[in-house]
Amino acid sequence: MSADVLEKKLCLCTYNEILWPTDGQLTFVSELSSKPAQKLSKYGWYGNVRLQRFHIPEETAIACWLFVVTKGHTFQCGQHNVTIHIQYGAPPVINPVGSVFPNATLWSPCLSLILPVTSHSSTTFNLSNPAPGDWYVGAHLPEDDGRIEQKGFPSCSYFFQPQLSVRKAVDTPILQQGTFLQQTAASDRPARLKLYVPEFASSLSVSVADCSSGEGADSENCSLVLRLGSTSLQQRPVTVNCSGIGCSAALYNPPWDTWLRVVVESSLDNRTVTFSIISNYTVGCKPKSVGLKVDDDINKLRGNSSDTNSTSAGNSSAIGDAITFGNESASLLTPLSACVWSIPVLCEEVDVLSLRFTPVNGPNVSVTDTHPTLLTYPLNTQATGGTLNLQLTLNTVSTTDLLHIHTYTLFAGYGVHVNASVPKAVVRLPFPQSATWYLTLQLTCNSSDCGNTSLVSVVPEVFLSACVEDCGTYGECRLLRSYSYLYAACVCKAGWSGWGCTDDSTAQSFCRQLTATLLLTLSNLSFLPAIVVAIKRCYITEASVYLFTMFFSTFYHACDQPGVAVMCIMDYDTLQYCDFLGSICSIWVTILCMARISDTFKYTLFMLGALLIAMSMQLDRKGLWNLLGPVLCAILFMVTAWVYRGVRRRHCYPPSWKRWVFFLIPGAIFAMIGVCLYIFAETEVNYYYTHSLWHILVASCVVFLLPPKEKNREAFGWSRGVSWDWSWRPRVCGYTLCQSGKDELYTVT
Repeated sequence: MSADVLEKKLCLCTYNEILWPTDGQLTFVSELSSKPAQKLSKYGWYGNVRLQRFHIPEETAIACWLFVVTKGHTFQCGQHNVTIHIQYGAPPVINPVGSVFPNATLWSPCLSLILPVTSHSSTTFNLSNPAPGDWYVGAHLPEDDGRIEQKGFPSCSYFFQPQLSVRKAVDTPILQQGTFLQQTAASDRPARLKLYVPEFASSLSVSVADCSSGEGADSENCSLVLRLGSTSLQQRPVTVNCSGIGCSAALYNPPWDTWLRVVVESSLDNRTVTFSIISNYTVGCKPKSVGLKVDDDINKLRGNSSDTNSTSAGNSSAIGDAITFGNESASLLTPLSACVWSIPVLCEEVDVLSLRFTPVNGPNVSVTDTHPTLLTYPLNTQATGGTLNLQLTLNTVSTTDLLHIHTYTLFAGYGVHVNASVPKAVVRLPFPQSATWYLTLQLTCNSSDCGNTSLVSVVPEVFLSACVEDCGTYGECRLLRSYSYLYAACVCKAGWSGWGCTDDSTAQSFCRQLTATLLLTLSNLSFLPAIVVAIKRCYITEASVYLFTMFFSTFYHACDQPGVAVMCIMDYDTLQYCDFLGSICSIWVTILCMARISDTFKYTLFMLGALLIAMSMQLDRKGLWNLLGPVLCAILFMVTAWVYRGVRRRHCYPPSWKRWVFFLIPGAIFAMIGVCLYIFAETEVNYYYTHSLWHILVASCVVFLLPPKEKNREAFGWSRGVSWDWSWRPRVCGYTLCQSGKDELYTVT
């Protein structure tokens, strides 16, 4: 798609006043943001998703995304569907393959769009009154078919580029608590206001009164639509259709410490409605002020750091001890007459995407049946790329059948309930939203009176980890990056799948893993005949290269297995480098040996080629031209030598038809079959036997292609023309008697 067409589409999305009517009471400005085009991949794990982050400012009226997908080549690849996921506050948690999530894992669904693509396609997505903050867009191709594509080989490629245009108000009126504000609204000019919700507000109400739409019989009919809140895909604004002269909208558990949007629209055409609007919020309960003595918190931190977790997080042996500890910790915070106990929480940054939250007064937290206990956990934007874990341990064993810990996890005004009637309860939330999370704990009993157990000790463990349980045995947690934003995901092995690599529906059995390991390693023993033939024909240098390749290919594939049948004798990257280097060098020395050039020239090319191959392996180890480049150069040297020798002798070289029929042609066929298998036939399912066959074919072709022993070559590959005889020779008339060492070059037997 050309830049001019893209610019016109974006302008239509941004400046079309018919789609986005102008409000005469407010001043709107536009902001544009664009991300570079990225190549899409087929979905196999979350690392194949192209993730982009956009920021929507406060008081945004309308946001419009433009998604453009273009094809990066000209040959026909058919039609593919690109899936686009949109999520607010955190990266989207997706499950395109329908795998099973780990136990006790909660997530919010995201908005998904499917865009069919032929050569180039685009689509727009509009959102009115979007929630301010970070929005995440991810895109990927359909599920991976398992085919292994060689790097550098032509393949279908698609590029995804998202762009965002927003229209925001810069002078939105503020609706004060308990103060009427006169406003007007029309069908094309809604009234937009904002109000501030303080912390610990339990309810919020907005009322519209004194509606008037001018003169006429229905002048006192409001016909207004009152919207309270923003749109964040998971949550919609509270909407009330007004009739008569007034109405009101209420919001329970509103988001704390934030600005809330209020929009009043008129449903009457060509008529302006005048009304009064007022807001009220209720603070039902808030903890007692801790004052301004900061030294108290510092002393608590000192005491907490010196304490080596002497209090066990497990179950206490005595209920009375736990209750006593709870009373002591509670007395340090608020009096028992308070309606809520607010526990200060310490946030420790452990590592990348790793946070640990601990109560300042120790791991145990007192929970009663009369008052809720409140803990606060702020999560910034950088923490949204991990997994939020909540573990509750009840330090009372003898009465667990009578007690329930009522947990309410709250973020941005919306929560999740958990009843913990077992000694330990676990909740995991991948990619938590960037907000302040609140955890409230309260004790409930099966009977009306809890009796002696009205106060218990609970250990809340809240921490942020990169992945769910570190992806288990058959997974690896990998850190991903989208520009400056970091996030983590699991890549599963041995057929396991799922967000935490816990879905074993397609898992490989141990027998299957062991078979794959044995095939890929033992197939390298097919190089033994090539080594024996090379030594017998006095090609010692070539035999040493084959031995190097066999050794490192064997142990590289033993270390490269996805399951538990793995053995690594050294670093994985070192084994892979030596395997790739040895494979290319084996082909290089074999073809140069077939050229039958002089030893000085041949060994110079051996060394020069090995150095250049080592350099190319370091630059791009899996590039296709790292294999084809040395092969084509060696073939060029060989063909040049053969043509020169054939022209000089005026005879086809090699001259023997038996050499062609029984050695060269079968060896070339084995090599071509192996290359075709390596490039075109390998998939993740058949890799262990197709790649093993590649080992056998390559090693077999070496046996056929190695030339016969040269007549002038003795054992260990030394030429007769080079004198290694250090014995004394007689001198006759001032001259030394020498042995005739004329080389019989290019002799073929």
